Amino acid sequence: MSQPPLSRSDLRRQLRQKRRALSSAQQKQASESLCRHLKHLPQLRAARHIALYWPADGEIDPRPIARWAWQRGIRCYLPVLHPWSKRRLWFTAFTAKTRFRRNRFGIAEPIKVARAPLSPKHLDVVLLPLVGFDRSGGRLGMGGGFYDTTFAFRRHQPGWNRPKLLGVAHQIQEVAGLALQSWDVPVDGVVTDGGLVGGRGFRGCFKAP
Repeated sequence: MSQPPLSRSDLRRQLRQKRRALSSAQQKQASESLCRHLKHLPQLRAARHIALYWPADGEIDPRPIARWAWQRGIRCYLPVLHPWSKRRLWFTAFTAKTRFRRNRFGIAEPIKVARAPLSPKHLDVVLLPLVGFDRSGGRLGMGGGFYDTTFAFRRHQPGWNRPKLLGVAHQIQEVAGLALQSWDVPVDGVVTDGGLVGGRGFRGCFKAP
């Protein structure tokens, strides 16, 4: 008899345990492989404004891509909690000299910023953390809805194609399929330490050489 599918909360718990079980050496190698794949993407090479995230809870580390981006004159941003809008994110520029503090979720955020936060509509590419993903662009996040709320305009304005939403994760976080909710914002593609994976809005925009 086949087993019933896992609930989203059970699947989230299982996948978080898998990525937390990776050793420091495995995490470092995965991060290096991820960034090597990211550097080949034309969308990143042409971007002027890229958002990434500060890893936690075993998430794959995208931060090395920032050093590559700064060398190319690309501005990098981190998500920060919006001060008055519930479950929304702002994006704040950061550099190698930026100092950080922990927000209420224990995630690092810049302490002082020289520029006003950037609207998500003005970013070129956003690297989103994933708990799970499938090959159709479905993503399973932490359950807080911050990214879905922040990028809801992508669902309400189908012709709006900025920013490109690129999920990043360990390849062990791939699942066969995810049942999307009405509020879920699918990613345009996924990159893991194993390479590039297509997405619901992929359409060849992230072809790697």
